[in-house]
Amino acid sequence: MAEKRDCYEILGISKSATDDEIKKAYRKMAKKYHPDTNPGNKEAEDKFKEVNEAYSILSDPDKKSNYDRFGYAGVDPSAGGGGFGGGFSGGFDMGDIFDMFGGMFGGGGGRTRANAPMRGDDVGVRITIDFNEAIFGCKKDVSFTRTEHCAECGGSGAAKGTSAQTCRKCGGRGMINVQKRTPFGMMQSTQACDECGGSGKIIQTPCKECRGNGQVRKSKTLEVNIPAGIDNGQRIALHGQGDCGINGGPSGDLIIQVAIRRHEFFVRDGFNLHLDLPITFAQAALGAKITIPTPDGSGELTIPEGTQSGTTFSVRGKGVPRVNGRGRGDLLVTVSVETPKGLSKKQKELLEEFDKSVNDKNHSKLKAFFDKLKK
Repeated sequence: MAEKRDCYEILGISKSATDDEIKKAYRKMAKKYHPDTNPGNKEAEDKFKEVNEAYSILSDPDKKSNYDRFGYAGVDPSAGGGGFGGGFSGGFDMGDIFDMFGGMFGGGGGRTRANAPMRGDDVGVRITIDFNEAIFGCKKDVSFTRTEHCAECGGSGAAKGTSAQTCRKCGGRGMINVQKRTPFGMMQSTQACDECGGSGKIIQTPCKECRGNGQVRKSKTLEVNIPAGIDNGQRIALHGQGDCGINGGPSGDLIIQVAIRRHEFFVRDGFNLHLDLPITFAQAALGAKITIPTPDGSGELTIPEGTQSGTTFSVRGKGVPRVNGRGRGDLLVTVSVETPKGLSKKQKELLEEFDKSVNDKNHSKLKAFFDKLKK
């Protein structure tokens, strides 16, 4: 007999996992290997039972404590352990666990979920748009692939003119009860029906188009409205555009993640835009009117006389529109005074003459610095 895997390893968690983490891991693994989504897959069926057994142990404080101390011998009499038989005298019913989480697979108890409605999976797609498209909004064609109900068989999985039959072994439940006699009494468990693979139905003549699955993969293109002001990494959900549901369940969603290309001038910060603007020494000293780029086109910025490098000016209402709101952020322009390079002899002479003409009144910061230095 093959050695059982560690319960924590089965659920992919550490021994320090909290109750919520254990439950979350169980839901994830149970959904992955559920018979309804893996019809006829013996390996998935075995893993599904393995996952449920692991959860039945780790979700019970007493069993978990015994398992941590003694391994499977502390919780399963058939594993060869002793001294714990009394706790299992009433039988161990895995169906209770299935019932507990039946809602995760479309509502209803575990014993009736084979034909219960199940929501389709979400489909994710990533698109990249330009900076200005993100600011002002745009329309984009988005192509993706999703599962749809087979048009040939109407989603039944059975060829035209035929229909799926209710499984006689499980009565359409998809699950069967199995009892085993042990030295400690009768042990009962619930497992996927081996006759129908857990679907509750038998298809004698499968549809050739979908091979009995009732679903086919189709490519689809939708025109999507990208709202003005959307930010990099944000998502748009289109309800009902994902994979089709099972047994009449609703379709999943199409989740569109938006990536935005960088702009050569602007850097976004929330709803504000930042612009670094180089200016000359003369423009900073004398003041000037300078043409600057804005998201709406060219604009004019007034530089006051005596502007210092690093000063930031705010241009109101030239930032990013607020998504589903009113107004826009601002354009914040930070100026940096560029020191000229490669001066000619004449230019150097003029600059030296100018430097001699200025005094402490013209360089208040410089004067204040050296006054502190003297003290």
